[in-house]
Amino acid sequence: MRQQAAEAAEPTPAPRATAIPQIDPVPRVSIQAFCETPETAAIVQAAIGDRRMAKTHVKQNMGGAAAAVEAYRNAPTPNVIVLEASLNRELLVEQLDELSNFCDAGTRVIVLGRVNDIILYRDLMTRGVSEYLVSPFTAVEFVQAISNLFRVPGAKPLGRVVAVIGAKGGVGASTVAHNLSWALSNDLEMPTIVADFDLGFGTAGLDYNQDPPQGVAEAVFAPERVDATLVDRLLSKCGEHLHLLAAPATLDRVYDFAETQFDSVVDTMRAAAPWIVLDLPHAWTAWTRRMLIGADEVIVVAAPDLANLRNAKNIMDMIKGSRPNDYPPRLIVNGVGMTKRPEISLADFAKTLESEALAVIPHDAKLFGAAANNGQMIAEIEPKGKTAEAFSDLAARLAGRAETRAAKRGLFDPFLAKLMGKKG
Repeated sequence: MRQQAAEAAEPTPAPRATAIPQIDPVPRVSIQAFCETPETAAIVQAAIGDRRMAKTHVKQNMGGAAAAVEAYRNAPTPNVIVLEASLNRELLVEQLDELSNFCDAGTRVIVLGRVNDIILYRDLMTRGVSEYLVSPFTAVEFVQAISNLFRVPGAKPLGRVVAVIGAKGGVGASTVAHNLSWALSNDLEMPTIVADFDLGFGTAGLDYNQDPPQGVAEAVFAPERVDATLVDRLLSKCGEHLHLLAAPATLDRVYDFAETQFDSVVDTMRAAAPWIVLDLPHAWTAWTRRMLIGADEVIVVAAPDLANLRNAKNIMDMIKGSRPNDYPPRLIVNGVGMTKRPEISLADFAKTLESEALAVIPHDAKLFGAAANNGQMIAEIEPKGKTAEAFSDLAARLAGRAETRAAKRGLFDPFLAKLMGKKG
């Protein structure tokens, strides 16, 4: 059965429909938009709800450039002013010149126009306009324009955050997070930080055979002290390219946190490494929801049973609804092929969740038990095994380095067809 289940570890291709640009989160700034048409106002409203705008304070108004001039005659200007302009070039330039008399130093201006006019563009840039967006544009393009205003020239790109959560307790989400981090750092040689956010019961320290004296608790309980120096001091080195921010895994205090308690830790890690893997506890709190919505990639780990199917659907539906401008969450089905256990087929999982599994991990009690008890990764015990290959393939797919592969056909095709709920 173990060999049969291993055949099921060949990941189901999960192609992406459209490329979504990598956009850095917008910092904590104030933005005021002055729209002229309901269509543009709707796009701006959709952009306000984007996860990358979560820290901003946005106020939306109607009236265009004329309304902006009146608004700031006797009021301070925000960090960013957004103006929709359907005026002719001369009148728009005239109103911008008037607005400049009231703008505070450091205020940036984005103009939303309808004419792709190089002369107008040059006039706007000469007058200090930061960006000119020509209709039609999307909410994502609007967010990207705002984000680009605050990018430091020559600065390293911010790291990508992967949030991993289990649909149910005990389904192996932490094991997936830890082995995925190992594959990113060892197979792809990408500097990676794995952060264990299950402060009371986290197992990352055990899985990597580490016992650091300090970890994530020191940062989370004092967010005002968090900076690159502190986080660097709290990280434990688990490999040439892998560092761990460990959980205390003690119960000497309770771990009740505000919604934004982990923000500074994640922001600091994003500036420190290309990949950050968050090992989230199976708990539904304001801060875990915020971590899921704010991540660049979300992985939901589920076992093939009814409770996992229900919970996975609830989590994935919530995330899809909260992140309309992002890729949908990824599904990993773990522990497939356990002897004598009835299982829901992968086909039924895919149909209910409207999502194919990105990876299928076979049940192998001996392999995973040995790894857990020895403080080793799967690839350290069976580097050439199917399960290690599945984690390596998962890392490559997330990093955009894997080509879609057709499922292999061979001796165990009838078993795989049965597992997928198809007729052999």
